[in-house]
Amino acid sequence: MKLKSFGVFGNPIKHSKSPLIHNACFLTFQKKLGFLGHYHPILLPLESHIKNEFLHLGLSGANVTLPFKERAFQVCDKIKGIAHKCASINTLVLENDELVGYNTDALGFWLSLGGEGYQNALILGSGGSAKALACELKKQGLKVSVLNRSLRGLDFFQRLGCDCFMEPPKSAFDLIINATSASLNNELPLNKEVLKGYFKEAKLAYDLAYGFLTPFLSLAKELKIPFQDGKDMLIYQASLSFEKFSASQIPYSKAFEVMRSVF
Repeated sequence: MKLKSFGVFGNPIKHSKSPLIHNACFLTFQKKLGFLGHYHPILLPLESHIKNEFLHLGLSGANVTLPFKERAFQVCDKIKGIAHKCASINTLVLENDELVGYNTDALGFWLSLGGEGYQNALILGSGGSAKALACELKKQGLKVSVLNRSLRGLDFFQRLGCDCFMEPPKSAFDLIINATSASLNNELPLNKEVLKGYFKEAKLAYDLAYGFLTPFLSLAKELKIPFQDGKDMLIYQASLSFEKFSASQIPYSKAFEVMRSVF
């Protein structure tokens, strides 16, 4: 049986559970796929050229995580779906010798929320994940605000119709989302007292980091408000990516079942 290689690009990357859940799917569905897939973590130096690395490693597909999602958008031969709008790629697939980019973060995040009727959201951060989330939340009809410490990337959100801030706005929000890398450094993304104020008015505190109780989520727990980490989003976006890796032979719902069972 033919072997195909897949992976996830990131820096850092050793924390990623993507190899665990994707390899479980490749093993489960290998007969239907007609090939044996192997998925591995790939630590990229920050200055790396993603397309060159993809081709050099002979990959058939890959996911992209921090801090390369926006850079991946620049190097694809083709871009499909909502990735056009959010200018951020988390899934790469080699299709007819062309590198094709998708974004499954956007829908994966929305599916993980479970449709709770949120009216507005505050996104902390302005990177690739934040862009994908903002696009999907706007698509779903929410009022979206973005808070970032610098002007970097805020022009994108302004064009999207989001309210943008460099200083914490004096407003209440249903949904507070940490899309910064602060949790990976065991830090809060915002002044503790400011966050407390937001949390007291919120319906949900959501951190894209997963696998541990982050300072962000710990504060929400202390204040007794609902909180959620990025585990479900990870599985949803991964199952949507696997659907692309399998050329739609495996529906994302089937991949989700397998991934959830191992993680």
